[in-house]
Amino acid sequence: MRYYFIAGEKSGDLHGSNLIKAIKQNDPQAMLRGIGGDLMEQENCNLFFHFSKINFFGFWEVFVNLTTVFKYLSVTKKDILEYKPDVIILIDFSGYNMKIAKFAKEHSIKIFYYISPKVWAWNTGRAYNIKKLVDRMFVILPFEVDFYKQFDYKVDYVGNPIMDAIGNFVPNDNFKVQNQLEGKPIIALLPGSRPSEVSKLLPLMAEINTDFPAYRFVVAGVSSLPEDFYDLAKSKGLKVIYDQTYDLLKVAEAAIVASGTATLETGLFNVPQVVVYKVSALSYQIAKRLIRVRDIALVNLITDKVIVKTLLQDELTKSHLTKELSKVIKGGIIREIILKDYEDLAVAIGLPGASFKAGSLMVNYLKK
Repeated sequence: MRYYFIAGEKSGDLHGSNLIKAIKQNDPQAMLRGIGGDLMEQENCNLFFHFSKINFFGFWEVFVNLTTVFKYLSVTKKDILEYKPDVIILIDFSGYNMKIAKFAKEHSIKIFYYISPKVWAWNTGRAYNIKKLVDRMFVILPFEVDFYKQFDYKVDYVGNPIMDAIGNFVPNDNFKVQNQLEGKPIIALLPGSRPSEVSKLLPLMAEINTDFPAYRFVVAGVSSLPEDFYDLAKSKGLKVIYDQTYDLLKVAEAAIVASGTATLETGLFNVPQVVVYKVSALSYQIAKRLIRVRDIALVNLITDKVIVKTLLQDELTKSHLTKELSKVIKGGIIREIILKDYEDLAVAIGLPGASFKAGSLMVNYLKK
């Protein structure tokens, strides 16, 4: 069968690559094409283009790049029609992907959605549109099943693919030596993978370096961004290590993390963290009026308790960040509490196997 994937960010590329592995096990003759990143390409998915071309976040950031977004939407639709897939598999990235879902419905192309848009967080009425456009939804958070029941929409809960990614991780025992990181304990900085995230968050992360002279601050860089995004951090003496985030978390004592999937990964590696986020003033004002959840940190949402501190928008200052980081390093007043609460996170996430379950279900649904 012919599969067309659309993943618009780094985490989607990771989960898409593991999903492809599962699909190939269940459908050895699978033909794979779509939008994604390096990891999906390594699994022999023929990339139409790299997700970095459409990787914008925030209402204002998307608005100022609308010409680019619509250009790529147009060529994506054309490529889909030429490829003639049996199914389009959308992975998170709802703004772009729901437009593709509407297009696919108009052309009678089957749509599977892996990792639900966060409709439970804001504008819950979007669930009606998902029900209308998406043939099968595969969710990764337990409470999403009950959420969609309110709309009389049956979804498949497959578990969380983060556990598959972590389970497949093979630590590099020479990581510290190879990167000259011996001597001082490490604080990991995870500023995200989108240009807008890194440009807003990394300068402030780098600024507190001098407040913790006993530590080495190390940035989890991504090679999909131009190197000059990290020049400021390097000028302040920070080490930037590309595409080795799990190895970095494995050796880190604490972390400062951009809100998103990385907060969950950091928690599952048992690294106490401070969660941060900042968008344009306009994007924030819009989001503040739409978002219906009390916290944006996935660690807190999944466990339904405040495990880690979130510094959002105006709260994200050098003094606040220094204060909160001092609480989670060794000797910090909440470090041990966080580590204990992470046990609840691990239980809530469950065991590996989400990718294989999702892939098996998808192939079986297509064969029916």
